[in-house]
Amino acid sequence: MKLTKLRLIWFCLLPVEISIALPSFGQITPDRTVGTTVTPNAETNTDRVDGGTIRGSNLFHSFQEFNIESDRSVYFSNPEGIINIFSRITGSNPSNIYGKLGVLGNANLFLLNPNGIIFGAGARLDLKGSFVATTADRINFADRAFFSASDPQISSLLTISVPIGLQFGSNPGAIVVQGAGHNARLSDTARVSGLDSTTVGLQLQPGKTLALVGGNLALNGGLLSAPGGRIELGSVAVGSVDLNAIPAGFAISYPNISSFGNIEIDRRALVSVAGTNAGAIDIQGQQIKISDGSIVLVQNQGDLTAGDIAIDATNSVQVIGKTPDFSSSSSLINETVSNGAAGNILITTPQLTIDRGGFILNRTYSTAPGGNIIVNADDVRVNGYTPGDPNVFRGISLLLAASNGDGKGGDLTISTRNLSISGGANVAARPYGSGNGGNVAVKADTIEVTSLEAPRGLYFSLLSAATFGIGNAGNLTIDTRTLSVRSGGRVSASSRFLGNAGSLTINASESIEAIGIKDAQNRSYIGTAVLAAFNQPSTANSGTTRINTPVLNITDGATVFVQNMASGRAGVLNINAGRIQLDNGGRISASTRSGEGGNINLEISNSLQMRHGSFISAEAGGSGNGGNIALNAATIASLENSNITANAMQGRGGNIQITTQGIFRSFDSSITASSQLGVSGFVNISTPNLEQHQVLVTFSTRFLKEDQTIASSCLTRRNLQRGRFVATGNGGLSESPENLLMPYEVGQIVPVRQLQITRNQPIEPTNSLPTNSAIQEATGLAFTPDGKLALVVAKSEMASPTELTCSQ
Repeated sequence: MKLTKLRLIWFCLLPVEISIALPSFGQITPDRTVGTTVTPNAETNTDRVDGGTIRGSNLFHSFQEFNIESDRSVYFSNPEGIINIFSRITGSNPSNIYGKLGVLGNANLFLLNPNGIIFGAGARLDLKGSFVATTADRINFADRAFFSASDPQISSLLTISVPIGLQFGSNPGAIVVQGAGHNARLSDTARVSGLDSTTVGLQLQPGKTLALVGGNLALNGGLLSAPGGRIELGSVAVGSVDLNAIPAGFAISYPNISSFGNIEIDRRALVSVAGTNAGAIDIQGQQIKISDGSIVLVQNQGDLTAGDIAIDATNSVQVIGKTPDFSSSSSLINETVSNGAAGNILITTPQLTIDRGGFILNRTYSTAPGGNIIVNADDVRVNGYTPGDPNVFRGISLLLAASNGDGKGGDLTISTRNLSISGGANVAARPYGSGNGGNVAVKADTIEVTSLEAPRGLYFSLLSAATFGIGNAGNLTIDTRTLSVRSGGRVSASSRFLGNAGSLTINASESIEAIGIKDAQNRSYIGTAVLAAFNQPSTANSGTTRINTPVLNITDGATVFVQNMASGRAGVLNINAGRIQLDNGGRISASTRSGEGGNINLEISNSLQMRHGSFISAEAGGSGNGGNIALNAATIASLENSNITANAMQGRGGNIQITTQGIFRSFDSSITASSQLGVSGFVNISTPNLEQHQVLVTFSTRFLKEDQTIASSCLTRRNLQRGRFVATGNGGLSESPENLLMPYEVGQIVPVRQLQITRNQPIEPTNSLPTNSAIQEATGLAFTPDGKLALVVAKSEMASPTELTCSQ
């Protein structure tokens, strides 16, 4: 009997224990503040929300708990005339949305829970209006009324006015969207494909707004889709945001936020407004990270201009890595595949990092123009590739504005304190089709481009405006304090196919350096070029390279150049510098394979130094004429097999015009303007500021003879040989008076006295000086009063005249 009673007590308590152990989940409980009711339908596993309080076109609901199980649906009724449905959760638990959430009408739906909102992998939206999920404390209205979750108000205080903002408390909950990730496919050239709208998680009808604004925000494989509409992602720690009504629903701005939270988009998550309308995406937070092959996408499939991807982070933006199967890079992409133009990508952050195969791409696949990429950051780092990717080039990190069709590609503009491109990454504007490429403009304090740690083979770090198609490349303009190109890095405006190369302009207020090579095929370079056209004949022309800087250093095999490896013109290289130093194989060149050689114009206010096999060359191959070199420098030093050439093969050699105050050239260095099979050009060296009549003196033939200059009685002490006068050549005494450059100041002329010979003296006199007496060497040349040239000692260096007199 006692055992039976205990069993009954245990069975009575068991449901209580289970309900305590399980989370508060799978239930919707109104809090009775505004008259909300919930009606379950067991046959359809559906809950219907009715009642609430109506004020004008606004309907207000309030819940103690709001959760949806994975196999259930919750629908809000939509009375006639209602535009906005506001629902708040006043309890202390987050909302778990694992099933379907919808509205039986066209109204917009607001879901407000300060404790957090979790959308599971099975969460779905069934709305015809816009959807705003937020962990704000309250919704503010235009007449200063508010609908608060932390301070519930009675229905008489609710308003008919429009919502204008969201007010956050001191510790807003997180918003999490879970999912299995997308199946999209993309590369640097192929449009995004494989998007399956039937499997998208939180998806709205076309042209509406999907907004998630809370504390920290995480999309862990979550899928967000608002076709042709707008997606707003915001992470707020403290403050209030503004709601602005637009045709697509709502746009959110953040003028009153004192502190932001973090946004993480990972595990193949997708944020997409691909559609026929002008979709747009706005993301705002402190740290924004896109990783694991996740994609933020605007794809224009209509006739209107698409909206922008705008990302604003107070700390950093990171776009890093690929999916495990390498099918998708972590990406920010704005592209058009229709008649409507692509929108822009706008990034504002202290630090932007693109790494391990991440992409930021703006491109067109149609006749419509591509959009622009505009980056404003303190530091921009584009680095590396994805290790293990079987297609290494597809794994390169990219910041790219491209045209893949007939439309013009967009421009790429970067304003930053420091720009670093490394590990094989590319920062470029590039056409692949018949459309022309956009321009690249970089303003930075320091810029470094290095191929160190790039993959093996023809992979190099690159800052460029280039064409890989029929369309012409755009121009590259750089304004910086310092530019460093190292270890095979490249800065160029170039053509790899049939389109013309663009022009390159670099203004560096302090210095430019090009240093070293990555390997034999990949040297560091700065310039414009038409390179190999994939074995197809090309008449593309190279552009102009303009460089303005106080200091230009080109060393260890690096080159600054214009070049054409097809049959077109090589272009023009203009350099305006204070000082140029070429060392250890450093090059300045303008060359062609068969077309006309390019011209080189060097304006150097100070010095040009060429050492250890360096050269300046304007050469033409085939039947092309050599280019011309115009060199104006204060001083020029060409040493250790360093050459200046304007040569040709079959055509005429180019011309070399050098204007300088002084040129110093070693015996193994040359200046040539020749042609192997044609007519040679000319070399003209002008020294306009050197007045030769002041330093070159013409003498008569009255030179001193050796036997007259050296007294016959002055013999060396240790052997009795006659004294000698020796001209040692370069670096020693002048070989003749005509080579005398500067007249000497003479302190005192001391004639060499003739010795008096006694009767008993042999014909060959001997030196009778004491062995400890010093002989003083001459330090100059001077004219004697009778017009003869004599060896002299400066007055300040003279010893007593008696010490210079030879006696018997």
